[in-house]
Amino acid sequence: MGKRTTLALAVCAVTALTGGMAVAAPSGTSAGAAGSTAATTVREDFNGDGYQDLAVAAPAATVAGHSGAGYVTVSYGSAKGLSKAKTTVIDQNTAGVPGAPGKNHGFGYRLAAKDLDHDGLTDLALVTHERFMGEGYAINGSVILLWGRTSGITGKGAARIPTFPDYQIGDDLTAGDFDGDGATDLMMLNGDDGWQRDVLYGPFTRTGKPARERGIFMADTNNRMSDTAAGDFNGDGIDDLCTFFVYEGKALGGKLWLGTRKGLSTKSIPLPSASAAAVGDFDKDGRDDLATRVIPKGNTDNLSTDAGTIKIYYGSASGLSTTRTKTITQDTAGVPGVSEKGDQFGARLSAGDVNGDGYADLAAGVPFEAIGTTKAAGAVVLLKGRAGGLSGTGSQSFHQDSAGVPGVAEAGDHFGASVRLLDINKDRKADLMAGAPDENLGTVADGGAVWSLRGVSSGLTAKGSFAFNPVDLGSPVLKARFGLNLANDNGPGIG
Repeated sequence: MGKRTTLALAVCAVTALTGGMAVAAPSGTSAGAAGSTAATTVREDFNGDGYQDLAVAAPAATVAGHSGAGYVTVSYGSAKGLSKAKTTVIDQNTAGVPGAPGKNHGFGYRLAAKDLDHDGLTDLALVTHERFMGEGYAINGSVILLWGRTSGITGKGAARIPTFPDYQIGDDLTAGDFDGDGATDLMMLNGDDGWQRDVLYGPFTRTGKPARERGIFMADTNNRMSDTAAGDFNGDGIDDLCTFFVYEGKALGGKLWLGTRKGLSTKSIPLPSASAAAVGDFDKDGRDDLATRVIPKGNTDNLSTDAGTIKIYYGSASGLSTTRTKTITQDTAGVPGVSEKGDQFGARLSAGDVNGDGYADLAAGVPFEAIGTTKAAGAVVLLKGRAGGLSGTGSQSFHQDSAGVPGVAEAGDHFGASVRLLDINKDRKADLMAGAPDENLGTVADGGAVWSLRGVSSGLTAKGSFAFNPVDLGSPVLKARFGLNLANDNGPGIG
């Protein structure tokens, strides 16, 4: 039986048990929202019904004959979880969306789901690589805003964030409330100077214009911003920003930019290097903490052969502590598995309160984990928060050969290449969303799929888990790499 058929049957079985709607579940943590730490709030609710929703990117998909044009899907939460019947597919052919599909646009290769116009509904900011002409001049890339509506997101009224001739826009897109006024702000590359980043302060108008804008020189050499993370690390009710840099394979460290009532500080605090990051209050002290993947020997060329190491920096009154830290690998007591060359434990990270105890937990993707003799099938490990912070105690691991999980572990699936913890059914417990972008769907290569595992008081459970893919949604399949990125899971992609 082909892989796609296996998944389809598994989804049908779950649907039959849930009255026609596949089951999913919850996340109680809003870490990364200023001052929210591990409180239960709705962070990603596009239609305002109180349930968290999931946006998925398929940035490599062929659309209207253009390879790599890409599309996104939005699936809506409910008391019974997600359902393919409540999923919308959006690309640059969708009515109202600016532009048109084009080769290697990668529509949605980076996604930020936040309330941008301050109307109480979550909106979706997405980035494309497109190059287009505006009033006689070229613009490189675009940031397109899709507006939340009670009837759900469509392309209606979508807008590009305005920019200037010959500018590059959208790289490093990161959302946060960096001035503590309750409105979402966006940090991104928006200019012709690679050293500067713009902070666009909200709320945004429906034409995509911010309330104000300020440039900050964040790089001081010919380096590249490799990853970012936003959270309230000093507990002052204002989001701060972490940025990390590399150059020609060499890790060049990170910087912490504290948020103030006037916006991000223009002076930074040094941080160690990192690849991939997630924010959550793992020890429930009222300050967000930062989980990162360590860059082995300071060289990004080593990441592909790296077993994987996660390092946590705990929040403090002055920001992130570099003395109060925790290092976790698959050799740490209680963590499932063994550290092996090339596993890439922690390649993608997401924080959320899975068991509803008020402590943020951490989902760590291990996309190159071998399952038995099946290479690079992939897995996800859940590390649990508690007094004192994260540890290996009570950790769990899931993959496609885990009992109750749909599908079959196959070589090169890369299950766990994207991870998100979201409360899909509003039961105050985070559910795991995990992507396997290189899942083959029948005879179609790299179609991709996304799984949902429910959160319960003991952690994650495979009971009632389900998967969905482009075939289920009637969307483009061939090498779509559906699930390569999930909204607000913007770590570095896998090869």
